[in-house]
Amino acid sequence: MAKVAFLGLGVMGFPMAGHLAAKGHEVTVFNRTGAKAEAWVKAHGGRSAASPREAALGAAFVLACVGNDDDLRAVCTGPEGAFGGMSAGAVFVDHTTVSASVTRELAAAASAAGIGFVDAPVSGGQAGAENGVLSVMCGGAEADYARAEPVIAAYARICRRLGPSGAGQLAKMVNQICIAGLVQGLSEGLHFAEKAGLDIEAVVEVISQGAAGSWQMANRHKTMKDGKFDHGFAVDWMRKDLGICLMTADENGASLPVTALVDQFYKDVQKMGGGRWDTSSLFARLRKLG
Repeated sequence: MAKVAFLGLGVMGFPMAGHLAAKGHEVTVFNRTGAKAEAWVKAHGGRSAASPREAALGAAFVLACVGNDDDLRAVCTGPEGAFGGMSAGAVFVDHTTVSASVTRELAAAASAAGIGFVDAPVSGGQAGAENGVLSVMCGGAEADYARAEPVIAAYARICRRLGPSGAGQLAKMVNQICIAGLVQGLSEGLHFAEKAGLDIEAVVEVISQGAAGSWQMANRHKTMKDGKFDHGFAVDWMRKDLGICLMTADENGASLPVTALVDQFYKDVQKMGGGRWDTSSLFARLRKLG
């Protein structure tokens, strides 16, 4: 078992850090809101730290799951950043969904300090984090990944290295691009079924066993039909992720017309007051349109 630090105790980080403690790792946590760190220690043991640097002192692995590029820079660099507390040979694992450019920037800074860096964004949402069955997409040096993978396994169903620094973030972009189109397609299908007077449950029971079946259909059609969206991955975060996808597509020449369109649909959901609704709330937008 290893001495680890976990930075960021949101809906994903809180249970992920909990799985590390349950597996016997010695865990120190940091969160900008100290009360949440105290709640984690009360629930899981270990200890909390007042800064990322303090949390990282003596840790073989420092893992982070924060909000965006700026948040990640803040916990990594500067006088109170984790890099300042990490020893040469330690490995930083970033589970945040951020741009590949900030990943490469911070990986270079880590390398200069003798620190390993693995970008490891996750998919599976809050339920996946709580149940320890996340899909983890990784980038970084093979040796750093090999050391980090047994630690990540505490909350992963599958974990793969997909290339050098930034490859994990690029793979997460693929994931979000696929989800955006899927959820819009499912929303339109259910909307059509509702307008046609069909029994949505009966239709889904049949078509989910064929080529139309998906995780989104299996796990979200009932809540969509019932107009319940106060769960899952928030629209605000999805728009952040899709913005990264579209920015990167501008850089590499990829064509993402459906992704760009769905991003605007999510903007409509935000205007409806649904910024914290689950991404399946695209269905609510269609219902509002009539």
